[in-house]
Amino acid sequence: MEYLLYVLLGIGLAAACGFRVFVPFLAISIAALAGQLKLAPDFAWLGSWPALIVFGVATMFEIVAYYVPWLDHVLDIAATPAAIIAGIVVTASVITGMNPVLRWTLAAIAGGGVAAAVQLATVALRRATTYATAGLGHPLASTAETGGSVGMSALSVLVPAVAGILALLLIVIAARWLSRRRALSRTRA
Repeated sequence: MEYLLYVLLGIGLAAACGFRVFVPFLAISIAALAGQLKLAPDFAWLGSWPALIVFGVATMFEIVAYYVPWLDHVLDIAATPAAIIAGIVVTASVITGMNPVLRWTLAAIAGGGVAAAVQLATVALRRATTYATAGLGHPLASTAETGGSVGMSALSVLVPAVAGILALLLIVIAARWLSRRRALSRTRA
C-alpha cells in the first residue's frame, strides 16, 4: 500500500510536469526542506537550499516565458521532451525503499507516460486556442496551465492519492477530447 501511495504521488507530480516543467521540482524542494516529503536517497539534493533557489528562478523564467507570444511556441518544442524527462525524475525521486530497477521502470512508464500525455494535451489545447482566438487567448491558457501545475504539485504533496487519481482522470478526459477532435477533423476533410 505504501508503494502505491508513492506511485500516485509520482503520477501527480508527473502530471504537473506536463503543465510546467519546473513547478513540481520547486514544490518537491519546498516540501522536502519543510520535512513534509521524504525523497529517495539519491535525490536528497532536491531538498537543498541551492536546489530551491535554482528551481525558484527557473520556475519564474518558465512562467514568464509562456506569456511571450513567440516564445511559448518555442518552449512547446523543448518542453515536450523536457516534461517527459522531468516526469520520470520526479516520480523516481519520491519512490523510496523500492528496488532501483523497479523504481526506474515505474518512473519511466508511469511518470514519463503521464507527463507526456498531459504535455501533449496542453499543446493541443493551446493550438486550439490559437485557432479560436487568433492567439489572444494565450495569456489565459498560460495562466490556466501554470495554475494546473501549481495545483497538481500542491495536491500531490498534500494528498497524493487524490492527486494521482485526478491525474489519471485528466488523462482519460484529455484522450477522449483529442479523439473527438480527431474524428471531427476527419469528418470535415
